[in-house]
Amino acid sequence: MKLSEELLYRGFAAETTIENPADLDTRKSKKFYWGADPSADSLTIGNLAALMMCACFVRHGYQPYLLVGGATGQIGDPKENGERELKPLEEIEHNKSCIKAQIERVVQSDNVEMVDNYDWFKDMKYLDFLREVGKAFSMTQLLDRQFVQNRIGDGGSGISYAEFSYTLIQGYDFLHLFRTYGVDLQLCGADQYGNCTSGIHLVKRLDDGKADVWSTPLVIDPVTGRKFGKSEGNAIWLAATDNGSGNYTSIFDFYQFWLNQPDESVEYLIKIYTLYSKEEIEDILKRHFEHPEKRIAQKALARGVTEVVHGHENTEVIENLIEMLFNKETNFSEFSEDEILEFAKYLPTAKKSVMLVDALVDNGLAESKKKAREFISQGAIRINGVKVSEDVELKQTAIIKKGKNKFLIIK
Repeated sequence: MKLSEELLYRGFAAETTIENPADLDTRKSKKFYWGADPSADSLTIGNLAALMMCACFVRHGYQPYLLVGGATGQIGDPKENGERELKPLEEIEHNKSCIKAQIERVVQSDNVEMVDNYDWFKDMKYLDFLREVGKAFSMTQLLDRQFVQNRIGDGGSGISYAEFSYTLIQGYDFLHLFRTYGVDLQLCGADQYGNCTSGIHLVKRLDDGKADVWSTPLVIDPVTGRKFGKSEGNAIWLAATDNGSGNYTSIFDFYQFWLNQPDESVEYLIKIYTLYSKEEIEDILKRHFEHPEKRIAQKALARGVTEVVHGHENTEVIENLIEMLFNKETNFSEFSEDEILEFAKYLPTAKKSVMLVDALVDNGLAESKKKAREFISQGAIRINGVKVSEDVELKQTAIIKKGKNKFLIIK
C-alpha cells in the first residue's frame, strides 16, 4: 500500500490540513515531527498509537523529528477540566531520558532526529518572545480555543496564564523546526490538533511558509469508553520496570491486557498497534471468526504489540511463561528461588516483609482490604500453589496467584 492508503486502512486519519491524503505520497519534503511532554517517566498505549502512526510514515520514507518537550513539560499541556500540577525540574529531566528511549525503540529508524524544545527556549528572552510570537496572535483567536472555553466558561475551573500560553510555545516549536530543519508537517493525536494549528499560523504569518498537520483519532477503551491515557486513570504503561514513580506495567500484564480484548475491538486494535501487513491481518481475522473460541486474533494482537514495545525475545519468554503458569499440571511448589526471581522480570512484583492483604491491595489484586480478606476466606489466593485461609506475613520469595489469571511475585 501507499502511505495514504495504509494510514486510512489502519485508522490513522482524523482532522488534517491536507485536502487530499494522496498528496502525502508525492510530498516533496518528507520530514515530520511529533512531540511528547515529559509529564511522566513512561509513555502509555495512548501515546503508542501516535508513535505507530509515526512509524508508518517512516516506513514510507519520511524522516522523523521526535521532540521531547523539556520546555513545554515545565508548564503542562492544558487539560479540559483543571490545572496541571507543576513537576520539579529534576523529575522532568528524569522523565525526558526515560521516554526518549521508548520513542526510539518503537520508531525503528536509523535516521531519527531527537530534539528538545528546552534547547531553543532556555536562552530566549521574554520580551523577544512577546514581540515575535505574542504579536502574531489575537486574543480573540486564542480565546476561541475549545479547551479555553471549557476552562473559563460557566462552571469552569479557570486557567493560569502559563497554561494559556502553552499553545504559543508549541506553535513556536513548529516554527523553529521549520526554520532549522525544513520540517513542514506535524503529526499528532486529535486532541492536540488545535495547538498544532498555532504552528501553521506562525509559519505562514512570520515566514510566509506553508506547513500542515495530520492527526490520528484518540484510541478509545472499548470497555470503559474512555481514551487510553494516563489522565484517565486506566493507563497501560510502556515501561516494564518501576523507575521510582510507579509508572510501569509488567510485560505479563501488558500482554494480558491485549489478550483480554473483546472480539468487537480486536480488528480495530490490531490495525493500529501491530506491524502485521494487510494480508496478514485479513488472514488472522478470517481464521479468528471461523473459530472465535480459539481467540486467534487476541493472541496475534498480544504478540504483535508486545513485540513492538518489548521485543521478540521478551515476547517469546512471556508466551512460554503464560503457557506454564496456566497449565493445570504445573506444580508451583517445585519452582526454585532462582526460577521465581527469573519470573519477576516479567510479572508484577512486591517486596518481602509485607502482609498478604496489604500486598494484594497495593498491587491491584484487590480493591480494598475488606475485599482482599474475602478473597482469602473464599480460597481464591494461593502462595506457591497452596491455598491460604488467613492473612500472613510474606517473608519468602514466592508466587502469589489470585483466581485464574492474576499473579504477583514476592521477592
